[in-house]
Amino acid sequence: MSTQYKGEGLLLVIAASSGTGKSTVCQELLTQSSRCQLSVSYTTRPPRNNEKDGEHYHFVSKETFEGMIERQEFLEWAKVHDNYYGTSRLATEQAMAQGRDILLDIDVQGARQIRELHGKNSILIFLLPPSWDVMVQRLRGRGTESEERIQRRLKTAREEIPTATDFDYIVENDDLTETVKTIQAICRSERHSASRMGSQLQSFLTQIPPLS
Repeated sequence: MSTQYKGEGLLLVIAASSGTGKSTVCQELLTQSSRCQLSVSYTTRPPRNNEKDGEHYHFVSKETFEGMIERQEFLEWAKVHDNYYGTSRLATEQAMAQGRDILLDIDVQGARQIRELHGKNSILIFLLPPSWDVMVQRLRGRGTESEERIQRRLKTAREEIPTATDFDYIVENDDLTETVKTIQAICRSERHSASRMGSQLQSFLTQIPPLS
């Protein structure tokens, strides 16, 4: 019989440059796993079409966000393209303690903060687009941003992509199905690492009778 992991949930961080398809990958991971929960970030940017407060983001004012920073209520936070984004510390820690895997769909800045705070207790995955041209096409294909903002995102991508070597894993997002399977395999492997199986090992050791 296989040993089922019963410990604390995983803290799974997925970061990528704009146009990589990160949101689509995260949504598919959530659809396929009942134990995986998306961390709903706080942001000061206005909602996009069909985005709902509390479901896609917690939309708050700049003043509210900065007050939360002062009270140290964020697990990580960053300012990206003139807007703040942050992850609730309390909500994340409570869910993980209940055995839920927490999925963080965040930027490279936020991923760095998570690594500094949680070390190897977090799993950092960088999604790589299949090519630069495909990434540019995806950005333009959205049809929601001006050319100026697209150029700003491409400038940021040039700075972010070389930092992928700082992550635990790099996954190329060429085919959605294969990308999701790869990330699921990573999670299965991490869940059975020696450090995370420590409590199960100790429980087993207590069952071993002493030598007579």
